[in-house]
Amino acid sequence: MLGEATPADGYSGVENYVDRIVETAVLNAIAPDPVARRAFLQAVGATTALAAIAQVFPLGAAKALAQDAMKPEKAKLNVGYVPITCTVPLLLAHAMGEYGKEGIEVNLARTPGWAIVRDKLLSAEFDATHLVLAMPLTMTMGVGGPALNTYVSTIQNVNGNAITLHVKHKDRRDPKDWKGFKFGIPHQHSMHAMLLRYYLAENGLDPDKDVELRVFPPPDSVANMAAGNLDGMLFAEPWGQRAVFEGVGFLHMLTRDIFPDHPCCVLSVTDKFVKEAPNSYGALFRAVVRATEFADKTENRKQVAELLAPAAYLNQPKTVLEQVLMGRYADGLGGVVSEPNRIGFKAFPYESTAVWLLTQLRRWDMISKDVDYQAMAKQVFLATDAAKRMKAMGLEPPAATSIKHMVLGKEFDPAAPQAYVDGFAIRRA
Repeated sequence: MLGEATPADGYSGVENYVDRIVETAVLNAIAPDPVARRAFLQAVGATTALAAIAQVFPLGAAKALAQDAMKPEKAKLNVGYVPITCTVPLLLAHAMGEYGKEGIEVNLARTPGWAIVRDKLLSAEFDATHLVLAMPLTMTMGVGGPALNTYVSTIQNVNGNAITLHVKHKDRRDPKDWKGFKFGIPHQHSMHAMLLRYYLAENGLDPDKDVELRVFPPPDSVANMAAGNLDGMLFAEPWGQRAVFEGVGFLHMLTRDIFPDHPCCVLSVTDKFVKEAPNSYGALFRAVVRATEFADKTENRKQVAELLAPAAYLNQPKTVLEQVLMGRYADGLGGVVSEPNRIGFKAFPYESTAVWLLTQLRRWDMISKDVDYQAMAKQVFLATDAAKRMKAMGLEPPAATSIKHMVLGKEFDPAAPQAYVDGFAIRRA
């Protein structure tokens, strides 16, 4: 069961989590040498060792003081989300009671689109929110509105999107034949938009001249395709699969086939919230990461679909969610596809993915040419902080915060971002 204590993780809930920190600190102070400490614990057992320590050290009082110090400053949090599968961990933590285990009550505020989310985060009506990947970067830089230091706490999902075309275009599968198409995207700066632009440009189309990109709230995407307002779209699921389910679209290409394991959406917080309510932030982080770990396991996906299909969460047919989450789905062309990696849930925020996204924003002249790619990625993507928090939870974060990526078979080196931008034949910058 999600979040339950086991011998492997040793705690569940904020009280046991704090107790574990205190016990570890006391043991480390008494036996600072790690080899000797391990030998001692193996010889007598942790329970016996702690019982002996408690005879001469006020261990119970220390735990009580620590728990008091770790109490959430804000016990009730307002957290925004747009109803897409990218927000599974955030919603799942609510559905399975993970927030309560951390001593916080989370009010999930369903929001139709990203402009409203941004406004509510700026006004502090939301303590935290689900955002498309680029928004914490552009909000911090003040692109499109007032600058607000905004951070990526955790990645909500990897992959999980598809280029979906209207069924009338079943015989126009070659992108070179898409001049004049109208495509729907959720946000002009989102990973969806950047992946679509990249794919079009790699096939010789200028996304600003040869096609039209239209921004819609994700819940409006399928209706607009059904009405004939869109030839294609690239939204987070379940909307591509929902278009197939409704008989109006087919899946042309999964985004994992463009950029394997690309991040899509994030849990984001402001500098103000982290500084004023650090314990509340830590509680939120732990609850969401536990839900992320649970959702990533294939054997849990049917349960996830069942929990999140209702109107209180994603408001989708369970069949649609199962097809997305299980990776066995109808493609709208008469076939059934098995792709277990269609969507994944990985919490760690690689800085290198932020650098790649910034190169694409720069490529299309959406951010200033003087951007410091690595510095901005490090400032906004709290990778080092996430690694420390994950380790404290007994999880093993990646060894590096930045790695090389493959995009349509071409290597991206985050150490040379501007050279990467300059190498594109089709670009605005």
